[in-house]
Amino acid sequence: MNDILVLDGAATAAALAPHRLMSAVADALVAVARDHVSAPPRIAAFAPGGLLGAMPGYVPGLGLAAKLVSVFADPDRPGRSTHRGIVALFDSEDGRPLAVMDAEPITAWRTAAAATHSALALARPGPAVVVGTGAQARAQVSLLASLRPAEPVTVAGRDHAAARATAGLHPAGRAVDSIEAAVREATTVYCCTGATRPVLRRHWLAPGTHVSSVGGSHGPELDPETVRDAALFTEWPGAATTPPPSGAHELQGLPADRAVTLLGSVLSGDAPGRRSPDELTVFKSTGHAALDVAAAYVVHRTVTGGFTEDPLP
Repeated sequence: MNDILVLDGAATAAALAPHRLMSAVADALVAVARDHVSAPPRIAAFAPGGLLGAMPGYVPGLGLAAKLVSVFADPDRPGRSTHRGIVALFDSEDGRPLAVMDAEPITAWRTAAAATHSALALARPGPAVVVGTGAQARAQVSLLASLRPAEPVTVAGRDHAAARATAGLHPAGRAVDSIEAAVREATTVYCCTGATRPVLRRHWLAPGTHVSSVGGSHGPELDPETVRDAALFTEWPGAATTPPPSGAHELQGLPADRAVTLLGSVLSGDAPGRRSPDELTVFKSTGHAALDVAAAYVVHRTVTGGFTEDPLP
C-alpha cells in the first residue's frame, strides 16, 4: 500500500483555502441537487453520551470519501457539543486510500461554506449576525472574514467573553450582549449553536430576513413559527424526509405539500430563490457527505500541490 497522507487538525485547517472551498462546496451542492452524488443517508450508533455518525460519499469531479464523526455533549461547556472524528479520502478510480484528515475543521468549514452560499444566494443586503460562540460560529466568522473582510459582522452569545473572542476573528466584528436585539437588527442570521431547544423566535425576525441554521444536532434550533412562515431551503431532500440524526429536527412532520427547495438548485439556476423582498427565507443545514468530499478534495489538492491555478481573489 502506498503511503497515506495523515493530517492533524492544524494541517487540515491550514489547507482549507476559503475561495477554493467555496467553489468546491458549490459544485457539491449542485451535484446533490441534480442527483449526481452517491451518498446514503447518514447512520449513527448511539452511546450514553452521544453518537457516532458515518457519512460516505462520492461526488463526480471531487472524489470519494467517508467521515466518521462523534457528536457528544461537552461536560466543560453545558449546552454545547463537540464534533470530533476523521475523514478518509480514497482514489475514486482504484479505491486506494489517499489521506486521513481531522474531521473537526472539515465539518466546521464546509458547513460554514454552505451557510454562506445560502446567504449569498438568498439574503438581502444588510447587517449580519452570528448567533453562537463555539467551533461552528468561529468557523463561520473566520470564513466571512476571509471572503468579505470589510462587511461588519455581529456576534451574539450567552457568554459575552466568548462572543468578544469570536468577533475578534473578523476585522469588522463586534460582540453584543443580547441575542434578541442583534437578531432584530439583522438581515442575515447565521445560527450556529448546540441547541436542544429553539434559540430564535419568529417575532424577532424582520420581514425579508434570511436565516442560515446549521446547529441543532440535539434538538430544534428554530421555533415552529419560523419554519411555518419561511420559504425553506436545504442541502438534500432527506433533511425533511428522514428522521434525525440525518434529518433536521425542525423539518420533521412538514405537510406533504410543503415545498422544500434544494440550495444547489438555486445556485445552478434550476430553481428560484427569494421571491420577494419581504419573504422570510430559511436554509436548514443537516450536513451532507458531499460537502465533506468537497472539503477533503480541497485539503488534499492543496497539500499535494494539485492546484495549478492561483486561488480566486
